[in-house]
Amino acid sequence: MGWLERFRRAAEPRLDPMDEALRAAKAGDFAAALAIWEPLARAGNARAQNNIAACFSGGYGIEENPELAAKWLKLSAAQGDPVGQRNLATLHFRGEGVAQDEAEAMRLYRLAADQGDATAQDMYSWMLADNEDYEGALAYARRAAAQGVAASMTRIGNLLHNALGVERDAAAAAEWWRKAALLGDADGQAMLGAAHITGAGTTRDPVAALAWLLRARDGGSKLAQNFVPAATAALTAEEREAARERAARPLAEEGGA
Repeated sequence: MGWLERFRRAAEPRLDPMDEALRAAKAGDFAAALAIWEPLARAGNARAQNNIAACFSGGYGIEENPELAAKWLKLSAAQGDPVGQRNLATLHFRGEGVAQDEAEAMRLYRLAADQGDATAQDMYSWMLADNEDYEGALAYARRAAAQGVAASMTRIGNLLHNALGVERDAAAAAEWWRKAALLGDADGQAMLGAAHITGAGTTRDPVAALAWLLRARDGGSKLAQNFVPAATAALTAEEREAARERAARPLAEEGGA
């Protein structure tokens, strides 16, 4: 290697170890990533601890081991890392590597949510709604929605439509479903489609209704199938074909429809 090449390499800015590990992981070289993360994690780096846990949880570059994943996540969460708290909450919710404990899952989700973690805000909102704390569910769903979480947008629409923790507002509900639908949330698409069947809070448009419901069904929404028969029955054969063609178009072409 010539002196000029050595000079160039010396002058190149060195990557932060965490960035270097992330680059290796994205390239599929988890062994290299783990070699960087492990000493950092043992030295107390909360995010490195979380990343090692993810490898144990998913079997990336190492044998899958939920118990060791939980061990590393406990260290990360104890330091207040919101991602570690959220991921440990998920293990408690599922009972993977730790005892299934919904109360502990909710506690950890809230800790992460209150630090601004959007995924935790959404999950905590869902759990609050499941426990019939609708006002709390709405508050955390709004926080997650503000960060672009489509599932929370759909939940806000549902709460508004059903007057849970808030006065009923069909128009606002439909608008939230539309926002979620345009972001690809299948349940939001299903609810928007249902609203278009009757015109609840939005225009009555059977073609749009079926198009959104077909998108939702293909996206995995179990809600969609409840409404597809009614939407289909309201259309002629030509209109059904138009709805199918619309459903096949890119979401970006929907605009505000």
